[in-house]
Amino acid sequence: MRVFAPAKVNLALHVTGRRGDGYHLLDSLVVFAGVGDWLELSPARELRLSLSGPRAAGVPADRRNLVWRAAEAFGTERGAAILLEKHLPHAGGIGGGSADAAAALRGLAALWDLPLPGMDELLAIGADVPVCAAGRPMRMRGIGEVLDPLPPLPPLWVVLVNAGVEVPTGPVFKALDSTDNTGLPDMPAEGWADAISLAGWLGATRNDLEAPARVIVPAIGAVLSELGAINGCLFARMSGSGGTCFGLFAEAKGAALAAADLRKTHPEWWVRDAKLLS
Repeated sequence: MRVFAPAKVNLALHVTGRRGDGYHLLDSLVVFAGVGDWLELSPARELRLSLSGPRAAGVPADRRNLVWRAAEAFGTERGAAILLEKHLPHAGGIGGGSADAAAALRGLAALWDLPLPGMDELLAIGADVPVCAAGRPMRMRGIGEVLDPLPPLPPLWVVLVNAGVEVPTGPVFKALDSTDNTGLPDMPAEGWADAISLAGWLGATRNDLEAPARVIVPAIGAVLSELGAINGCLFARMSGSGGTCFGLFAEAKGAALAAADLRKTHPEWWVRDAKLLS
């Protein structure tokens, strides 16, 4: 069984509060891109995890990996052999670990003929796991447990860029000037007419983690400057807690040309273009 784990992209991410237990409250617009990791699952007597792919270096193959914890969330002693093929950058703000865990949950549920674990079990794996398990465009609120489908999205293509510098999530949240900010503005009930109208709406939103992340990792600012200056790029922002940034495009050709140019001028960067999944 082969399961796709698409990259998660936070088009907007507002930090709206902080609970007494330290968890931050979010209001985020989450979509998924047609680029990601892959998992291959097969029956086995015990749980085994191995890794391959161009981004496998440094990724653990034990319980530190969210895929392993996803398997444990079923509360069963059943086994499986899981091969995780890594293509997304580690600690990149595009949900690589959470997307992998969500793909493992879907695959193992089918392999073992079991229902998916409940919301509490999903959140215990990671705050982004529920939305990644949903696998479709969502508005995500609370600590990740409140999920609402988005109005229809227009066709959109994305260029994802990571300068190769890991961004530590904890220090980024700690460096926030305020954790009590406004939520997302109202969305059009019928959705956005086209990519330009969505980009205009996004202009009234934020990623509250972008400013502190740029202080910690200045390379993020350089990536955003280059993305935003590309012809045809409608909107550029950092995803999640960083350091992957995205540029939105109305056409596949424009995104592909932009990605090709960035790979040529910055061969040390991780650059991918893809369609956003509906």
